[in-house]
Amino acid sequence: MLVAAAVCPCPPLLVPEVAAGAAPELNAARAACADALGVLAAARPDRLVVVGPAEQSGRGTHPEGTRGSFQGFGVDIHVRLGADRGTAAGRLLPPSLAVAAWLLELAGWADAPIEGLGVGEPLEAERCIELGGEIAAGAERVALLVMGDASACRTLKAPGYLDERAAPFDAAVARALGSADVAALKALDAGLAYELKASGRAPWQVLAGAASGTDLGGTLLYEDGPYGVGYVVAAWS
Repeated sequence: MLVAAAVCPCPPLLVPEVAAGAAPELNAARAACADALGVLAAARPDRLVVVGPAEQSGRGTHPEGTRGSFQGFGVDIHVRLGADRGTAAGRLLPPSLAVAAWLLELAGWADAPIEGLGVGEPLEAERCIELGGEIAAGAERVALLVMGDASACRTLKAPGYLDERAAPFDAAVARALGSADVAALKALDAGLAYELKASGRAPWQVLAGAASGTDLGGTLLYEDGPYGVGYVVAAWS
C-alpha cells in the first residue's frame, strides 16, 4: 500500500556542480525536495520506489546499488541508488534517476530498500496506472519518489520555445500534485504533455495508479518555471 510520495523535478541542474554559477537559482527547489524526502522518511516505508522518465536504454527496473553519473553534463560526479548490495546491473541510471540518487544521498537516505523504475514517454496512461497499482501492492508500506518536469515551453528561451498552452497545463499539474488529485492526474492529456515536452506525465500517472484507493493528502512545496521549464515539488502523506 502506498503510504507516502514525494514529487520532484529532475533537471541535472539541481546538482550545484552541474549548474555551476547558476546554482543559487535553484536553491529553493533543492530545499523543497529535501522537505519532500523528509515526508517519505517520516512515513517509515518498507520499500522506496523511485520512478522517473527515461529514454529507451534506461527504461525498466534498476536494482538498489545501480550507479549513475553526471559526466555527460560536464562534471565528474558519480552517484549510487541506495546501498551497494551487489545486485546492480551493468547499465547506468538514466539522468532522472541519477538526480533522484543524488537527492537521496544528500538526504542520507537509509530508511528503506530502494528500487528504481525508468518509464518511457510513450507509455500509455492505462499502463502507467496499472504499473502504479503493481508497485503499491509490492509491500505493506510503499513510498514513491516521483521524478519529472512539467512543460518545457513557458518562455521564448525555453527548450521547446513559447507555447501559450504551457502555463495553463503546468498550473493544472501543480494543482493536481499539490492536492493529491488522483483523478486529475489520471486524466492528463498524454498528447498535449508530449507536445509541451512535459517529461513527468508518465511518472505522475504511475503515482496516480499507486495512490488509487488511498486517502493521502497533498502539499505543494514549490512551483516555478526557471529556464522556461515547469518544476513542481509536492509531498503526499
